[in-house]
Amino acid sequence: MSAATSTHHRTCPFCEATCGLEVEVDGLEVKSVRGDEKDVFSHGFLCPKATGLKHLQEDPDRLRRPLVKQPDGSLAEASWEEALKVVDASLSPILADGDRNAVAVYVGNPSAHNLSSLLYGPVWLRALGSRNVYSASSVDQMPKHISAGLMFGAPLSIPVPDVDRTEHLLVLGANPLVSNGSLLTAPDMRGRLHKLRERGGKLVVVDPRRTRTAEAAGEHHFIRPGTDAHLLLSMVHVLFDEGLTDTGALDGHLNGVEEVERLARDFPAEAASGACGIEAEEIRRMARELAAAERAAVYGRIGTCTQEFGTLASWLVDVLNALTGNLDREGGAMFTRAAAGQRNSAGEPGSGRGFAFGRWHSRVRGLPEALGELPVSCLAEEIDTPGEGQVRALITSAGNPLRSTPNSERLERAVQGLDFMLSIDIYVNETTRHADVILPAPAPLEKPHYDVALYQLAARNVANYSPPALPRNGVPEEWETLGRLTGIVSGQGPDADLDALDDLVIITMLRRELGDSHSRIAGRAEAEIAAELADRRGPERILDLLLRTGPYGDAFGEDPDGLTLARLEESPHGVDLGPLEPRLPGALRTASGQVELAPEQIVVDVPRLREALGREHNGGMVLVGRRQLRSNNSWMHNLGPLVKGKDRCTAHVHPSDAERLGLTDGAQALLRSAAGRIEAPVEITDAVMPGVVSLPHGWGHDAAGMRMDVATAHAGVNSNVLADESAVDPVSGNAVLNGIPVEVGPAG
Repeated sequence: MSAATSTHHRTCPFCEATCGLEVEVDGLEVKSVRGDEKDVFSHGFLCPKATGLKHLQEDPDRLRRPLVKQPDGSLAEASWEEALKVVDASLSPILADGDRNAVAVYVGNPSAHNLSSLLYGPVWLRALGSRNVYSASSVDQMPKHISAGLMFGAPLSIPVPDVDRTEHLLVLGANPLVSNGSLLTAPDMRGRLHKLRERGGKLVVVDPRRTRTAEAAGEHHFIRPGTDAHLLLSMVHVLFDEGLTDTGALDGHLNGVEEVERLARDFPAEAASGACGIEAEEIRRMARELAAAERAAVYGRIGTCTQEFGTLASWLVDVLNALTGNLDREGGAMFTRAAAGQRNSAGEPGSGRGFAFGRWHSRVRGLPEALGELPVSCLAEEIDTPGEGQVRALITSAGNPLRSTPNSERLERAVQGLDFMLSIDIYVNETTRHADVILPAPAPLEKPHYDVALYQLAARNVANYSPPALPRNGVPEEWETLGRLTGIVSGQGPDADLDALDDLVIITMLRRELGDSHSRIAGRAEAEIAAELADRRGPERILDLLLRTGPYGDAFGEDPDGLTLARLEESPHGVDLGPLEPRLPGALRTASGQVELAPEQIVVDVPRLREALGREHNGGMVLVGRRQLRSNNSWMHNLGPLVKGKDRCTAHVHPSDAERLGLTDGAQALLRSAAGRIEAPVEITDAVMPGVVSLPHGWGHDAAGMRMDVATAHAGVNSNVLADESAVDPVSGNAVLNGIPVEVGPAG
């Protein structure tokens, strides 16, 4: 080991599991990436994605200097000063025309793992003032934010299964052995679920595919895609019909129990069975066993969100948890108490303004706003539909919407008609190749890390901070780049004083905290607190404020043993803050101060679910997605170790369908939908139910002008060509990406 060799302990930023890593660095070279056995949360576990940190750091395709489009259409390197001047010269005239909605923004899901983006994203978006903000949330988890917001008062008040203590776990539309948890931060789900089985517990999986999680379960039920809400509401019917409801400690804290009972009357097991394909007696047995378990939890994920009844299914997951007495109790579905930035830990306990959405609607189709953004399914039409309010410029940040959004071919045509496009990204990918300016971001090892959002969904209360392990070599942190954008969109230009902006951000947050009568530092002197934060700047200064005023914080001296950023810096393996504990009613932020079990905005959609009970199933095929262990985002396909081996972008088809449709294993199949057509190699397997074809997401790396050599060599096909942008869950506006009707046959 050379004198320049050093070991750094970090949290992996590649998915929601937040695994602890031990990274060995020799000078500027990453020598190894291993699991950190002393990490308080992951205890040495890591999945294959983690090794991608080394390959991403070394990837010659990763951008390190800004690119600016030339008159001939090519992208050429430029200085930061030159690139920002182009951004200013291009964006400012559009904003000066008076319609700030003419500039749209798309934010990709890596931003949820990015400290700078989480803390400074709202700052520059507020300065921009556009209603045309979009993100990956509306092709993923927006229905869960809506249901949690309406039921509990805050969109991140999402109950997570207490997997370490439950005795009965019902999983729908999720594959945690591959995803390592989603809207459930829990590293080593394989180990956690193995312990569940060891202690005599039961794992039940409901999925149209026999996933790796289903293979490890004690029970698996194939379900017709898009019918999870029928199954769940039928289980609710069984609970009421057989007198099995028991709200336990929640008695007196639930609004709407009678309304839920009324709604469930139309969903007896026999009726739901015809819709979802699960036998009526099996539905009754599942409900009885859930109710009888001493400690149980229901967990639904992307399969329950990205379907036509996404909000209803997301809502019913927690209705079942509440009616069986498993909401907010050990071993059930519980609320994390995060160390920093959690809305349901701030303000007056058990009270709030509730959750509002639909405060504005998209110009063309009238889709509702949620969490300050519009459904990305309407982005293309907002660009290519002429008229007042038409989007003329697009800014993308850490996203690839030309591969991750519905009818991506239409969006590709639309962006080519923009007046200007800016991307903040590490690659020239299918989307950013159309940009007029690309501003690079640091690699993960070159910046600090703390999972503000994901620790709010953790199966155990923990906190872990990672300082940079390598220098940035001239690439600013994202917060500085976003600060430059703030200056441009606010009319101050690209040379605005970043220190002044940073001071304004922290003082604004500090004054809000000091003015909150329920804050732990309410009424303290502003100068005193500001002085204690003065040695830091940027996201670390904000993080220190959030930690110190959070539920475990030192409250700036009030609790000498409390949490601070300095303490996390001294704890490279993280700080264990203990198991989940009951938090209701204190965690509620509803206007009533109670759990709203039957929110009106959700209840009005139940008649649509009832109508679908009688829907005929004529033997047609439907498409569902497929999560893969070594793939989370499309950019990971440019890292050699994550794409090596056999082709994984295949169409899974059941043997009976293959015989009926004339498909051959390994041969090409043609898939057609209302939106488009693709060809993909067939993989015949009984792991998918008859009538269903499954493709993974994020592929299709065959676009001219990309600079991702490894991804291009493993191109695959883009499943979102088949997704119809007009198909959305009407409550949340979330895209329907599972249960898409398709025609399947041999290619050619």
